[in-house]
Amino acid sequence: MRLADFDFDLPEELIATRPADPRPSARLLVARGGATEDAHVCDLPRFLRPGDRLVLNNTKVIPARLSGLRHRQGDMGPTQARIEVTLLEPLGDGRWQALAKPAKKVRDGEEIHFAPGFSARVTGRGAGQLTLAFSLAGDDFDAALDAAGAMPLPPYIAARRAADARDREDYQTVFARHSGAVAAPTASLHFDRPLLAEIAAMGVDFSEVTLHVGAGTFLPVKVDDVSRHKMHAEWGEVSEQAAAEINATRAAGGRIIPVGTTACRLIESAAGPGGIAPWRGETDIFIRPGYEFRLTDALMTNFHLPKSTLMMLVSALMGRGRMLEIYAHAIAARYRFFSYGDASLLIPERPG
Repeated sequence: MRLADFDFDLPEELIATRPADPRPSARLLVARGGATEDAHVCDLPRFLRPGDRLVLNNTKVIPARLSGLRHRQGDMGPTQARIEVTLLEPLGDGRWQALAKPAKKVRDGEEIHFAPGFSARVTGRGAGQLTLAFSLAGDDFDAALDAAGAMPLPPYIAARRAADARDREDYQTVFARHSGAVAAPTASLHFDRPLLAEIAAMGVDFSEVTLHVGAGTFLPVKVDDVSRHKMHAEWGEVSEQAAAEINATRAAGGRIIPVGTTACRLIESAAGPGGIAPWRGETDIFIRPGYEFRLTDALMTNFHLPKSTLMMLVSALMGRGRMLEIYAHAIAARYRFFSYGDASLLIPERPG
């Protein structure tokens, strides 16, 4: 398949820069086989059944975007310049892999000061990224980052407005527990506590897994033949409890419904012929048309970018032609797209 097979025209005004308030008031496009229905996230219980299991990604987004001054000692004496840093991945020993803007003039050994007592030294550069050794570690680092950092909004939002105090809450799920993501599992942003309680009361169960979403989720596909695309790796974990719960639901005939492509990718990574096993490590699974889902019976997800790997994932679940129909409906009906946008519930037809 070619990259152009997953393209569509999206009016810019449909790109959401703020979420719906309250969260469950976001719209929900429900696609069951060939049928399409317009609803809202608060209507989700109507489309679930007792015995279903929603799989939630409990990763917690860190305020990974930092603004600082880089200091250099040169022939003309000490100089400084402003720099924006986005943390990508911890490397251990207080070191992080990071993006920087601007990055071309940065040199090894430079110090970047973010706040009093909170700085980092550039210890390596490559592939447009920096390796930073921070002056703080552990709880001290976490506290300093929380005070100085901003939420790392996706590029298509950041290009339209800067992150602000509202994003600290808006860009975090209500069940976030384990810090490490630099992007939110955005389908989960539509849930609040009352909606979760209503779903639980009707006999639907929940399992939590962890996949730390990386900035690579926003990287464009650069090859025309999509089979040649290499996915970025992300760290995840399926606990023994979560695996047992998912297997029990399958054995009882209930549906497994991941909330978000991150939860979907993780449980499919951990799946085997006999179900799912506890799993921990990095996954670079690339789900595209032709993939046979082992666990996923339906998927709740937001609306994705044209020509993205996530558009390929939902096309694998529903069929490419059907997904293009669904997106055409969403655009005509003025659904809001991407991370702060509306949601879809995709329920494929199953043989028999």
